[in-house]
Amino acid sequence: MARLAQTAGLTDIQQEILSTVRDFVDKEIIPVATGLEHRDEYPQQIVDGLKELGLFGLMIPEEYGGLGESLLTYALCVEEIARGWMSVSGIINTHFIVAYMLKQHGTQEQKDHFLPRMAAGDVRGAFSMSEPALGSDVSAITSKAVKDGDEYVLNGQKMWLTNGGTSSLVAVLVRSDEGHSPEEAAAKPHKSMTTFLIEKEPGFGEVRPGLTIPGKIDKMGYKGVDTTEMIMDGLRLPADRVLGGVTGRGFYQMMDGVEVGRVNVAARGCGVAQRAFELGVSYAQQRHTFGKPIAQHQAIQFKLAEMATKVEAAHAMMVNAARKKDSGERNDLEAGMAKYLASEYCKEVVEDAFRIHGGYGFSKEYEIERLYREAPMLLIGEGTAEIQKMIIGRRLLEEYRFQG
Repeated sequence: MARLAQTAGLTDIQQEILSTVRDFVDKEIIPVATGLEHRDEYPQQIVDGLKELGLFGLMIPEEYGGLGESLLTYALCVEEIARGWMSVSGIINTHFIVAYMLKQHGTQEQKDHFLPRMAAGDVRGAFSMSEPALGSDVSAITSKAVKDGDEYVLNGQKMWLTNGGTSSLVAVLVRSDEGHSPEEAAAKPHKSMTTFLIEKEPGFGEVRPGLTIPGKIDKMGYKGVDTTEMIMDGLRLPADRVLGGVTGRGFYQMMDGVEVGRVNVAARGCGVAQRAFELGVSYAQQRHTFGKPIAQHQAIQFKLAEMATKVEAAHAMMVNAARKKDSGERNDLEAGMAKYLASEYCKEVVEDAFRIHGGYGFSKEYEIERLYREAPMLLIGEGTAEIQKMIIGRRLLEEYRFQG
C-alpha cells in the first residue's frame, strides 16, 4: 500500500532531503519526544542534529551558505518533523520566517550580516507581532519606536514569542508614526508600522540594555520550545536595524512572512495528523475486543477511512499553497485555506485516534495523549480559524466580484 501524503513531481534532491529528515525523525525524535515533552525540556540534542543536517539554512540562498531550497521542500520537511514532535518544527519555523523576511525585504548589509550565520544555525530567529491585549487585531499595536538622533528608542510589551529565550535575533513589529500626522496614523495604522531587527543574548532576564525576556510561559502543550513575553523599556537600536532601511513598511513585511508561517502551520497539522493516524491504525490491529482485533469492526474501519482521507486532503492543500508561493504568485487565499483545513482536520484525526485508544489514550504512557494536547495550538497559531475565514472570504469576493 502506498504511504499516505505522498507528493508528486519532486526532484531527486528533494526526495533525498526528505528521506534524510524522515530517518532522523524516526531515529532521533520519536523515541525521545514524549519524555522530553513531559519534562518540558528543550531538545538541544535534536536541535544540534538539525543544525548538522543543514536544516537551519534550508531556504536561505546558497550565496549565503544555505541550501537554497523552495518553500515546498521546507514545508515537507516541517511535515516530517512535526510527525515526530510538533515543538521541534516550531523551533525552526520562527527562524525561517525571519530568514525569509530578511531575504525578501532586508538591505544588502542586513542580508550579509545575518543570513550566513542563520544558515549555519549560529544565529536563531524569532519574530514578534502579538501583544497582551492585541489578539488578532494587528492594527491595535501599541508598542512604539521614537526616533532620537541616529537611533530609535523602543518601548512596549510583546507576547507569544516562540524561541523568545533561545533566539539571538528577533524581528519585532512596532508603531513608528515618523512622517505621519496623528490623523493619518489613526486612519491608516498599517502604514505607520515598522519591523526592527533586535540582536540579543540567548537566555532570560535582561538580555541587552532595555530588553527583558521573562521566563517561559507554562502551556498545556507545545512544550520543550520556549514561548515568552518580551519587554522593551528604552531599548535603543541604530537606524540600520530597520528591516529594509525604510520605516512604515513593517506590516506588509510581516504579512509576507506570516504567509510562509501559515504554510508551515498547515504542514505541522499534516504531520501531527499523520502520526495520529499511524498510532490509531497500529493500535486498532493490536487491541482485541469481542474475539477479534478492533480494526475488524466496521465502526473502526469507517473511522480509519475518514482519518486517512483527511490526512490526504490536508496534505494536498498544503502542497498547493507552498507551490503557489514558490511560483511568485500571491498565495494568501491558498495559505489561509490550507492552514484552516489542516488545523481543523488535525484536531479531528487526533481525536479519532484518541477514541480508538479508548481509556489508554488518557494515559501519559501513550503517545496519543501528547498529540491530543498539542493539536489545539494549531487552531490558533498564525491566526485563528475565524481569521482564516475572513481572509478567504475577502479574497473570494475579490476574485468573484459581481458585475452588475
